[in-house]
Amino acid sequence: MTITTLERKPGEFWWGGVINEGHLMPFGSRPHSRDLRLTDDNQASPLLLSNRGRYIWSEEPFAFSFNENTLTIDHKQDIRIEDGHETLQGAYRHASHAHFPPSGITPDELAFVAPQYCTWVEMFYEPTQEKLLDYARSILRNGFPPGVIIIDDNWMQDYGTWDFDKHRFPDPAGMIDALHELGFKIMLWVCPYVSPDSIKFRQLRDLGLLMKHADGTPVLRRWWNGYSAVVDYTSTEGSAWFKQQLDRLIERYGVDGFKLDAGEPLLPDLTNDVAEDVAWSRPVRPMEDCECYARLGIGYALSELRMCWKLGGQPLIQRQRDKTHTWDATGLGGLIPNAIAQGLLGYAFNCPDMVGGGMDGDINSPDFRFDSELFIRYVQCSALFPVMQFSMAPWRVLTGDELSWCMDAVRIRTELGPLLFELANQAAKDGLPILRSLEFVFPHQGFHSVQDQFMVGESILVAPVLDKGQTTRTIQFPEGRWQGDDGSVVEGPIRVEVKAPLSRLPWFKKIQ
Repeated sequence: MTITTLERKPGEFWWGGVINEGHLMPFGSRPHSRDLRLTDDNQASPLLLSNRGRYIWSEEPFAFSFNENTLTIDHKQDIRIEDGHETLQGAYRHASHAHFPPSGITPDELAFVAPQYCTWVEMFYEPTQEKLLDYARSILRNGFPPGVIIIDDNWMQDYGTWDFDKHRFPDPAGMIDALHELGFKIMLWVCPYVSPDSIKFRQLRDLGLLMKHADGTPVLRRWWNGYSAVVDYTSTEGSAWFKQQLDRLIERYGVDGFKLDAGEPLLPDLTNDVAEDVAWSRPVRPMEDCECYARLGIGYALSELRMCWKLGGQPLIQRQRDKTHTWDATGLGGLIPNAIAQGLLGYAFNCPDMVGGGMDGDINSPDFRFDSELFIRYVQCSALFPVMQFSMAPWRVLTGDELSWCMDAVRIRTELGPLLFELANQAAKDGLPILRSLEFVFPHQGFHSVQDQFMVGESILVAPVLDKGQTTRTIQFPEGRWQGDDGSVVEGPIRVEVKAPLSRLPWFKKIQ
């Protein structure tokens, strides 16, 4: 290993590494350490960016530590240290085009102009054709726009047997045709696991397409639904087989895309770089298996990932890890900081978790207590993210004014949907984030620590309420004239306290 130490410049702060640490960013004001070789909880990339125009990149993961005025990098491979790009945006632009250039391809427009609706909370592990059609009609009946419906876990015959269960989905092609006619597009939940007592397991084992131990026996990996074998998506043959399953679902049933869940890397023993006793079919670098899994989503108009390593600039929707139904950083409080970090790692098409949270064991716990105020603030915070996603049906958990306020936030998204799609097309061409920090747009003006506001492109400032019981909030306005959703005009730079009752999402458009 090699140790490289950098002195922090005056007023220098850093972002990057793991997006789930967004609430701890920017780094530099307090001690912080992270080993990217041991990262298994969301999107990550071997990139650190500074508001003073510096960045650090490596093709492989490294460990980093901030201590007082130094940044220490512990790395095995060479790292690239770039300076002279003046601002956070300058460093990002250079890093993006040098190391993860934009693909030129935009995900399906519907992902940006309307919400997604995931079946997880409403159906958990029991989706059926009848429930799906009823769910879609309920969306429209309650005044919500048609969008992307994600059919979550257990639509299929078995893990690894990627076809509809014919008892619960007797006519999947007809169902999808009917949903298309209603204006929806359809994504299916998939994962890389194979039930070890299935016929498919025996077939894939005999074909040599499963991850194996050194003695040739298949790896059985523990995950949230038990123990399963794993398709070896690091091999050409394994990844081709998995893509064939997805392509067949599109051709046979008219599916529009996929939610690729799981994909956590098999982490190495750092003493010998062997990942959990897997005998790879070829040399695999640390974290490369996670990257290989994420690559399976490239080529589809709608692909959503929870795990990713590198691959900034690709047309993949990156969803934050499952959030709790809470106000803190594990729930609502983490959405904006993590989204800012996603954008800075090249994941422009980013999505918060399901509105209200979707953490298994939280929202489906017998002790779960629904907080309607929290849910509404979740909706408002998510409404102008590049992608937003419902799962808990608003019309089931809200009534009266509260449901109307939820719909008001969705209408804001519908109103600004064309702008979001325009920015998505721009991101596909130049790699710039859609959701940006104030520091990214207005550098060196003291906004580096602002984590409760965000910019949509260059001209829309969004300042949702993130604290329980709060009905006013202080907004930091950069230079320029800003017209609010309430018609008010603010001349920046200035800090202003605005009224923000539960019915309001404060947002402002730069008019000069």
